Amino acid sequence: MEAIKTQALKGGEWLVKESEPQATFTPEDFNEEQKMIRDMCDQFLRQEVLPNVERMDKMEPGYMRSLLQKAGEQGLLSVAFPEEYGGLGKDFVTSTIVSEYLGAGHSFSVAISAHTGIGTLPILYFGTEEQKQKYLPKLISGEWIGAYGLTEPNSGSDALGAKTTAKLSEDGKYYLLNGQKCWITNGGFADVYTVFAKIDGKEFTAFLVERGFEGFTNGPEEDKMGIKGSSTVQLYFQDCKVPVENLLGEIGKGHKIAFNILNIGRLKLCAAALGGAKHAISNSTEYAMTREQFKTPIVKFGAIQHKLAEMAIETFACETALYRAAAWIDDKESELHEGGKPFNEALLGAAEEYAIECAILKVYGSEVLDFVVDEGVQIHGGNGYSAEYNISRAYRDSRINRIYEGTNEINRLLTVDMTLKRAMQGRLNMMGAAMKVQGELMSIPDFGEEDETPFAQERKLVQGFKKALLLTAGAAAQKLMMQLQNEQEILMCIADMSIDTFVAESLLLRVMKLTENGTAGVYKDMLNCFLYDAADRVLKNGKDAINAFAEGDEQRMILMGLRRFTKAQPFNSKEARRKIAAQLVNDGRYAL
Repeated sequence: MEAIKTQALKGGEWLVKESEPQATFTPEDFNEEQKMIRDMCDQFLRQEVLPNVERMDKMEPGYMRSLLQKAGEQGLLSVAFPEEYGGLGKDFVTSTIVSEYLGAGHSFSVAISAHTGIGTLPILYFGTEEQKQKYLPKLISGEWIGAYGLTEPNSGSDALGAKTTAKLSEDGKYYLLNGQKCWITNGGFADVYTVFAKIDGKEFTAFLVERGFEGFTNGPEEDKMGIKGSSTVQLYFQDCKVPVENLLGEIGKGHKIAFNILNIGRLKLCAAALGGAKHAISNSTEYAMTREQFKTPIVKFGAIQHKLAEMAIETFACETALYRAAAWIDDKESELHEGGKPFNEALLGAAEEYAIECAILKVYGSEVLDFVVDEGVQIHGGNGYSAEYNISRAYRDSRINRIYEGTNEINRLLTVDMTLKRAMQGRLNMMGAAMKVQGELMSIPDFGEEDETPFAQERKLVQGFKKALLLTAGAAAQKLMMQLQNEQEILMCIADMSIDTFVAESLLLRVMKLTENGTAGVYKDMLNCFLYDAADRVLKNGKDAINAFAEGDEQRMILMGLRRFTKAQPFNSKEARRKIAAQLVNDGRYAL
């Protein structure tokens, strides 16, 4: 990054360390090239994609493939890939911008994300040089399309429970694959697939399967609730002959490919969801400004203003957390690359470092989009239920985001599991911080003079969220020990506390930075609305978790601390939301 060198926090360290606004990357720090690529993506979406969503949804033969090829001609498939294979070699933040600004393209967004992500990245990161030279130039240009075959009818979240097998042929030239895969995006027209199978039914391994290989076929298109224009089929392998040189990575190490690719995919899914949310807010704002009831534009009604403002707050907060984490990955990748790691190992290592944040962003981004499109339908009233209005398509298309790239339940469990494991490995000083919070709980509260410096109250509240999280997670780990992993309800509550805390701090840092730079606008109102509501959520999740494992004096003591750490100052959120809605109306769209 030229514009700003971000603070070098390790993954999860935001929980136990403080950050400063001017050392935090925000969208206001995009450089000129990044803004140019952003505008190019936006233009492609408006000119090529959005006017043709009906053609996509009707699965017009060859149409989606032609769109992907057009995107390839404009360089939109090649942003994240090295120049030696025909890519543009841009940084991670830039590729995140591409994911966001193509994210409102409904089924097209799914197709391009699958192609540039899980369809191509396994070859880039784990392929031999011969495999890269053979496949990457075609995939990067859009001449070929990529897909990814991991899920099976009986193994969704349990990817390692796959039943597809691979057996070396007698002449040693081929692996013979047998089995099936389901829910394969781009599966109906892709040219090359990363397929996972167990060699001799034991060693989970990845293979590169080309369309046309003997013994490989795909089923008909699935009839789905949403993303109807996205090709989704089953793949069938009957003694499918895969040349031995098409084994990807190491034998028995397929899980490394499957799980490492998902870290990046989760963050990029958040980016695409963000793009969709901004577009839905703009549509809803425009509709509310022109739709009249009782001879009055409905945007003048307080109930509608509340909805629009809340949609904007959640979306702005999502954007803030997304680019904070994307910049961390960018900086870590550069650090590893400069330290001698090759390109593929550098980005995979950076993504693994921030796997906690990627899981948080996947959950938050997908749920923000679901909230936004749901409220968008409500603002449109009966018209929102009509296929004539785009918001109904956005509503249907959104729902899948909470399921793929790991369900939100799996990602919540991973968020806590990875945090606790890093604490036990000594990578994260969580126990020391939790003990400090417990010590503070035993001390007399400080009733001294209030800090009058700007954002003092907001900083104190966010610090309180961290203390509440450390208190709850620390007490749960101490009390339940190894049994905690089986208490999913408690883990879900702790995960939601983590999500609110990470997003709240990210939002605080961005608004502080905007204020220091003299562009406060309605951002302080957005921050205060978010913190005011987050305090209640953190308290509720903390109470639910604590009440599930503690009792008696221990329970009373922890709950007392929880209430102390989540106490927000009285705040008129109604007036703040009216200001935010007025800003949307003034801009005529989402332009925050």
